[in-house]
Amino acid sequence: MRILLFVLGILVGTAVLGSRAEAQNYPWCALGGKFESSAHCGFTTFQQCMATVSGLGGFCIQNTQYVPTVVTPGPWYRPRHKADRRS
Repeated sequence: MRILLFVLGILVGTAVLGSRAEAQNYPWCALGGKFESSAHCGFTTFQQCMATVSGLGGFCIQNTQYVPTVVTPGPWYRPRHKADRRS
């Protein structure tokens, strides 16, 4: 019984703490050759895409659905120096 409760606790903990899966969006897609039926849009650079299709056939195009992630800067931070401290 204790083992069952322990396993149940582990499963609940991983379900609560686990992050949700998100689709990845990359700027380059491989088409043609091995990718006849669908595009494979898993390349971050044109060179990476071309290296893949060079052995499999096909060509690379820009992903029209690609939306770059926007990184917002954190709050402005200025470390305090000893001269700035007031006693």
